[in-house]
Amino acid sequence: EISKKLESEGKKIYKFGFGQSPFEVPNDVVNELKNNAHQNKYLSMQGLTELRNTISKYSNAKNSQNYKPENIIIGPGTKELMFLLQLLFDGDVLLPAPSWVSYAPQALLSKNKIHWITTTSENNWFPTGEEIEKIILKDRKKNYLLFLNSPNNPSGQICDNLKEISSIAKKYNILILSDEIYSELSFNQNFKSISQFYPEKTIISTGLSKWCGAGGWRLGYFIIPEALKELRDSLKILASETFSSVSAPIQYAAIAAYSNNHDEYINNSRSILKTVGEYVYENLKSNKININKPQGGFYLMPEFLIEKFSTAEEMCDNILEETGVALLPGS
Repeated sequence: EISKKLESEGKKIYKFGFGQSPFEVPNDVVNELKNNAHQNKYLSMQGLTELRNTISKYSNAKNSQNYKPENIIIGPGTKELMFLLQLLFDGDVLLPAPSWVSYAPQALLSKNKIHWITTTSENNWFPTGEEIEKIILKDRKKNYLLFLNSPNNPSGQICDNLKEISSIAKKYNILILSDEIYSELSFNQNFKSISQFYPEKTIISTGLSKWCGAGGWRLGYFIIPEALKELRDSLKILASETFSSVSAPIQYAAIAAYSNNHDEYINNSRSILKTVGEYVYENLKSNKININKPQGGFYLMPEFLIEKFSTAEEMCDNILEETGVALLPGS
């Protein structure tokens, strides 16, 4: 709101607080959207069969898994699917702090209790297995859903203790939502999913918006393992009563996104994001600001010792008003 107000007053605003890809959608995918603009029929709620076939092959090659088209649900972006999952889930939610801005509001709307896990730069802004276990031991009778986002929004870090977390998850039968929307933009090109260590109860969440520059197209998907078939079937019922199905032309175009070779496009995107991220990192570091080197995605998270302001939100508002730079508070 402050950004809009300042813009209306003629001030130039530099928006660093929104996860919009700076890249255009690949031409072959755009052309497929044009070629399928005539597709006007309702599609299956779960998603176009050919698209789910393509995604399963793509994901299996990437994660060394054996997912089938039946394991996949196509949604109008992953945000809607996550909300439906939270509505279905009967238990408490484990959220690393800081996290993407929508996990917590969705939990509150779904009347799920949130357990915040404070993270540190020393641990790459991810929780440790010990911290997760400490919460669970307070009430082992409850069900728990852990949100794990790597590469991470807002820290730009990659989780390097997946085995440790998966070991605790197995021990206490925790459900994990692995938000892998930035996985293709991992700078080391050797991304690992926690599903490789804990496939039976890990739901993979990803889509077109970040790697393909198609945030406005609103196409995401869940991969739900066979061990969670009952949950998947319930999610399908909720989906059929809410979004019904995802736009037909978008789904047909997405087949090209996941079947054609986009290695050059993705490598170029990674290279640019890494170069920009490291440039900003070096500048902040040279000014004695504590910050981790970015490892993937769009984000950096500097740490500030606040003396002038009472909250991170107040500090961000002040920076915006004084400099025109729009940031999001890590808190």
